[in-house]
Amino acid sequence: MTGTGKKAVTAKGGFLWAGLAAVVLLAGCSQNSTEARASRGKGPGAVDPPQNVPVIELETREVRRVVNAVGSLWPFDQVTVSSEVEGHVQQILADVGDLVRESQVLVKLSPEELQYELDQQTAALRQAMVRLGLSSEEASPGDPEELPEVKRAAAILIEAEQKLERARELHERNLISKQQLDEAEARFRVAQAERDAIFQQVRHTQALVQQYRASVALARKKLRDTEIRAPFAGAVRERLVSVGQSLNVRSPVMTLVKLDPLKLRADVPEKMSPWVRIGQVVEVGVEAYPNQVFSGKISRLVPAVSEDSRSLTVEALVDNRQGLLKPGFFAKVKLTTEKADSIHLLPESATAYAYGVHKAFAVENGRVKERDLSLGERFGDQVEILSGIRPGEWVALQPQGLKDGQAVTIQTSKSGVHEEDHDVHR
Repeated sequence: MTGTGKKAVTAKGGFLWAGLAAVVLLAGCSQNSTEARASRGKGPGAVDPPQNVPVIELETREVRRVVNAVGSLWPFDQVTVSSEVEGHVQQILADVGDLVRESQVLVKLSPEELQYELDQQTAALRQAMVRLGLSSEEASPGDPEELPEVKRAAAILIEAEQKLERARELHERNLISKQQLDEAEARFRVAQAERDAIFQQVRHTQALVQQYRASVALARKKLRDTEIRAPFAGAVRERLVSVGQSLNVRSPVMTLVKLDPLKLRADVPEKMSPWVRIGQVVEVGVEAYPNQVFSGKISRLVPAVSEDSRSLTVEALVDNRQGLLKPGFFAKVKLTTEKADSIHLLPESATAYAYGVHKAFAVENGRVKERDLSLGERFGDQVEILSGIRPGEWVALQPQGLKDGQAVTIQTSKSGVHEEDHDVHR
């Protein structure tokens, strides 16, 4: 190749390298221009824009304490009805689950033997009444002196006494002998003895009438007791006899429970026992009816606190006119007390929990400040603040994602705490 040709090639290659360098330079300038536009408006001290957060003010409220406890329902009364007489079961008129009225017949025993006994006692009473001249079982025996036998004996005695007086007068006048006077005295003494004997016999018969009347009343009671009746209105919990079974005195027949009202027994923690009073209202919930609340009132307080559980047992009467509640139900109890406290409340959503510590973010001068909280009791969706937040401070409602010192703009919200009763959870 000639020298001229080499110069041409060299010149051509120089042009290519120069063009490539220009392209690279333009690309670098374009990138720098983009970065400059991206960083435009950010000076050396530029920060992220403040985050808009809803806040709520910590307020002090007066609340009435309500104790939550658990317990069980018991029948108001429970009794095992027994037979008061001997006999064979003739008929069973109630069974397990039946509702019975007061005095309703539950079981009938055979009355035959007791009817014979009543007839025998009645006959003996009537015999005694006839001797006393009584016409009805209810008639009073009256004065023994008015009875015919006593009157007759008294008349004979008076006659004998008069004859004795005449005999004495005649004997003084020597008109009769001493023997005749003695005979008159003897007849008087016999009449007097007969009168006394009849009087005592009447007294004895009157006592027999009282005795026979008692025997008749007892025989009638035994006859009535062949019909075993319910001592109160309730339900049959257990039947213990069968037809044809022979019963002795005090043989168990049925177990009855009284279902309205029911007794509620619940344990209240020792520290809350001073808040509980007789007559306070309780609200009862059971798992069988989760959406229904039953009401009652405290009727009794056990006078001592249990040493094992450190709790006070309370008893309340729960209305059960609808018959929905059953003895043995597990019950959740809400006990309204007269204990009132001024406390600080926040929605539980305004608190966060991490690594065993409850936290909240208070807003101060446009920034959030992380605070460690000490919590008390929970009141529905509210929580009691014991320390960490002061009354009047604003707290972020949604603490998730916030950092200590972060700039924020606030969106105020009224407190969700209302002046009402709140539950104290055990």
